[in-house]
Amino acid sequence: MIVYNVTVKVNTEVHDEWFAWMKETHIPEVMKTGLFSDKNMLKVLVDEADGITYSIQYKTTSWENLEEYQTKHAPALQKVHTDKYQGKFVAFRTLLEEV
Repeated sequence: MIVYNVTVKVNTEVHDEWFAWMKETHIPEVMKTGLFSDKNMLKVLVDEADGITYSIQYKTTSWENLEEYQTKHAPALQKVHTDKYQGKFVAFRTLLEEV
């Protein structure tokens, strides 16, 4: 199992709107691609006055699925996120493999 992990720190001023949008819109759109079999959203337990950090994990069974997502779907989905919350978040992505 391959885990595509997206870590996002979102500013407290837009947190509630961002959180609802992620749960109701963005994550379901990622899952609608059919390339991931499961997802999980976790809050990172750190105290930071300027934001709240989350780890969003998407699981897939193959590198081919991940590559298809990254080339065909991720650019447009990431652009919507960036356009909506520009300057209000930082994000990085990590690839993990269950062993």
